[in-house]
Amino acid sequence: MGEKMDERKELFASLFDEVKHIVDGPAEMDEKLSSICRLFLERVPHYHWVGFYLVEEPAKRELVLGPFAGEPTEHVRIPFGRGICGQAAEKEKTMVVQDVSKETNYLSCSPRVRSEMLVPIFKHGVIVGELDIDSHDLSPFTEEDRKFLEQVCELISGLF
Repeated sequence: MGEKMDERKELFASLFDEVKHIVDGPAEMDEKLSSICRLFLERVPHYHWVGFYLVEEPAKRELVLGPFAGEPTEHVRIPFGRGICGQAAEKEKTMVVQDVSKETNYLSCSPRVRSEMLVPIFKHGVIVGELDIDSHDLSPFTEEDRKFLEQVCELISGLF
């Protein structure tokens, strides 16, 4: 197990450097976020859908689907509090759900999704979006995933 953790740490360190390169590049914000989604989907074996939900109008308290990589989803607008995405936005905290079948407030994007992680993105202490990761694996997320994705979201917050 320790060897797998070391591999994951090395992968995430390498990916973080690539994310920094993308964020510092000349592209527009949507293209940067899209590049990050594709990078994670291609390189992290247990990430099967990667996307950003954005808070376009804070007063509306609604998430709007932004750039993503993976299968299309019908959930393009999610009110705060609804589903795991909406709960993470409302509570303003990272949520890790290792088995979505045990959630009563889960909005299914695909019957193959078995677990999900959501990480809020803050700008000046206000939620501006979140990173959503779906996995077809049961219980794939570790503390390393959480730390990595929270660091990525902190870095990405500078784009908003």
